[in-house]
Amino acid sequence: MRKPLDRRTVLRGMLAGGLVTLGLPFLEIFGTERSAHAAPDALPKRFGLFFWGNGVLPDSWIPKSTGRGYALSPTLLPLAAHQAKFSVISGMNVPLQNTVPHLSGPVGLLTGSPGSKLDPGAFAAPTLDQVIAEVVGTDSRFRSLEVAVQPGTTGLSHNGLNSPNPAESSPAALFQRVFGPEFVKPGSNAAPSPTLALRKSVLDAVTDDTKRLQGTLGATDKARLERHLDGVRSLELRIKKLQESPPNLVACNLPQAPKDDYAPVAGRPPMSEISRAMVDILAMALACDQTRVFSFWFSHPVNNTLFPGASSGHHQLTHDEPGAQPEVGKILEQIMTELAYMLKAFDAVPEGDGTLLDHCGILATTDCNYGRQHTLQDYPLIVAGSCNGALKTGEHHRLAGDSTSKIGLTLSRAMGLNMESFGTREGRIATSLSQIEV
Repeated sequence: MRKPLDRRTVLRGMLAGGLVTLGLPFLEIFGTERSAHAAPDALPKRFGLFFWGNGVLPDSWIPKSTGRGYALSPTLLPLAAHQAKFSVISGMNVPLQNTVPHLSGPVGLLTGSPGSKLDPGAFAAPTLDQVIAEVVGTDSRFRSLEVAVQPGTTGLSHNGLNSPNPAESSPAALFQRVFGPEFVKPGSNAAPSPTLALRKSVLDAVTDDTKRLQGTLGATDKARLERHLDGVRSLELRIKKLQESPPNLVACNLPQAPKDDYAPVAGRPPMSEISRAMVDILAMALACDQTRVFSFWFSHPVNNTLFPGASSGHHQLTHDEPGAQPEVGKILEQIMTELAYMLKAFDAVPEGDGTLLDHCGILATTDCNYGRQHTLQDYPLIVAGSCNGALKTGEHHRLAGDSTSKIGLTLSRAMGLNMESFGTREGRIATSLSQIEV
């Protein structure tokens, strides 16, 4: 039996005559439990997720007509100005059992695989954003960026089981991370931060201590440690890219710094103000090629956010509001208004013969269909942007009974991944969504 390690154990080494340390991820050997709750032009393709919690109202969400020139549904009306640049897809089902309300849907849609055997609501495979980031994320400073609007939201981006990518919910912190002292505008001759070379050397300095620790670990801990070190190694790639002189992206400009804090208004979080600050930063992060993959978590599954004009929290209303649930409908229209702001902001960034939005493939979705019943049939899906001409836009496709795994395969291929299938077991699909492929 292996002797437990202290949770405060670190890797140590010498650098420039001084001691350096590197923290460790959670490992089983600590002896404690932890709950697991390419293109028509030379410009890069980008992939993004826009996600909100608590589903939709199907009667107000699904357009009555199909094809090009379809009439937008009441919920989708805030997107009217951008109708030519997105497609609505209805009728598709998440191909997994609905064992955990509000989580079985995202798990099935974003991974195409069942959740963990011990916890069906836990992601046991990488989410779509990370599948794509694994391939295209190495070509930018940040492999991916995870952003949240609802305060305290962590997002649902995962590298695999027990390996989440926590989302940043502070606009000021996101701005500092992307456009702080280490930011170098593509094509400029600015020297990177002098601290980068020192940081690059830390991993080499602790190599001997790392090898000694690996000799004491079991297979699971070795895998976790290796994932952790891979994350540290990614710093080397970031540093290398900062020290190179990338193509001059003329649309790249330093965005306006956001406020340090966003106080509640009459007890309600200023979701719109936070969301728009995040979008403005994210648009320039993409335009400046700091990342090519992002996930934007507007609100979390089961969130009970008190939206403007609402008498109760969002989740409570989805279950308790009687009749046609007009307050829930107004909340969904507010969320679509924020999605519209993202599409407008991206479309306002000129790139080549098109715009940033034209070079994106963005999947907008939620955690279920009808929030009151947590249904996974007729899943709400919007695909925005043509991904450098790889995707068709401006249509409503009604695809009754098709698997949502087709979306994962289609968007992965649109981003240039050579994938034969998406998902595993009952979620596996080897046929893409030809209706939106060029």
